[in-house]
Amino acid sequence: MMWYWGNGAHWWAMLIGFLVMIAFWGAIGWAIWYFVTGSIGKTEQSSRPDNAKGILDQRLARGEIDAEEYRRLREVKGGDSTRVVNGHSAVGTGGQR
Repeated sequence: MMWYWGNGAHWWAMLIGFLVMIAFWGAIGWAIWYFVTGSIGKTEQSSRPDNAKGILDQRLARGEIDAEEYRRLREVKGGDSTRVVNGHSAVGTGGQR
């Protein structure tokens, strides 16, 4: 029985080619999924009307800004009846506490 050992591709070369093809199409699929789901999340987040208030609340909670800065930025944003007393938000007090 004769075996072909010429200059052609061997079984391991075809296996490597197959694995590279799987990795290539997997990367293409992942990139499409990443950009589609990423753009949907950004659109939903930017269309929320209370986005600025939420960011301010998060910054106050993390300690990036103090209560006075929080009050000032809320007034610049549009002002509402929420008042911060001793670092805590007193919602619904109508500005009196």
